[in-house]
Amino acid sequence: MNTVQEIKAALQDLAMPEKAAFFPRFFKAGKGEYAEGDEFLGVIVPDQRKVVKEYWNRISLEEIAELLSSTIHEHRHCALLMLVNKFEKANTEKEKKEIVNFYLKHKKFINNWDLVDNSAYKILGRHTYETKDDDLLRTLSREENMWSKRMAIVATMFHVKRGEFSLLKELALYNLQHPHDLMHKANGWLLREMGNKNVAELQHFLVKNYQNMPRTTLRYAIEKFDEDLRQDFLKGRI
Repeated sequence: MNTVQEIKAALQDLAMPEKAAFFPRFFKAGKGEYAEGDEFLGVIVPDQRKVVKEYWNRISLEEIAELLSSTIHEHRHCALLMLVNKFEKANTEKEKKEIVNFYLKHKKFINNWDLVDNSAYKILGRHTYETKDDDLLRTLSREENMWSKRMAIVATMFHVKRGEFSLLKELALYNLQHPHDLMHKANGWLLREMGNKNVAELQHFLVKNYQNMPRTTLRYAIEKFDEDLRQDFLKGRI
C-alpha cells in the first residue's frame, strides 16, 4: 500500500459504527444542510491525531491533496492536521509559503466548521501575522463562500492571541450581518477571545456595535461577563 492507502486503512480500523451514525447529524450532513453529502467513518479526533502523528512526516503535499479530496470527512480532517504539522515544522519561509498556497488552492475541500477551525488560524493566521499580509484575510472575508469567510475570521485568532485586535474587529464588522448562524457563532467566538486578552477592548467594541449584532454573536461575545453586565447588554440597557 502507498501512504494514502495506509492512512485510510488505519482510520478504517479505528472507525466506530455508533459514531458513523451520529456524526452526519452532528456535522449537519443531511439533505439541505450545510454539509450535505459529507460521509463519515466514525473516527473520533483523538484517534485521528494518533494517525496524524504517525504519518505527517512521511506524506507529501501531493498525497495530502489526494487525501484532502476524499468524500470522507475524517480523511480531509487528517489531511489538514498533517498540513498544520508540516507548516509548524517548516524550516524556511519558502516551505511555509508553499503550504499556504497549497491550502488556498485546495480550500474548496475545507468545507465544514471543524476543518476550518482546526487549520485556518494555525496556517493562514500565523502566516498573515508573521508576514503582515492582512489583505489575504480581507480577500477571503469578501468571497461569497461562507467557509472562506469563516477561514478569514478564525485566522485572526493568531493575531488576537498576540494582542492584535484591529483585523478581527474589521472582519467581524464586515460580515456581522451574514445570514448564516455559523458566521454569527464564529464572529462571537473571536470577539470573546479578544475579551479574554483585553476585556476593555471588547466592551468598547460592543458598546459601539452590540445593538446591530445578531443575537447569537452577542451571546457568544459576552459569555464570560458577569451576569448583571450580560443582562444589561442582552436587554439593551448599555
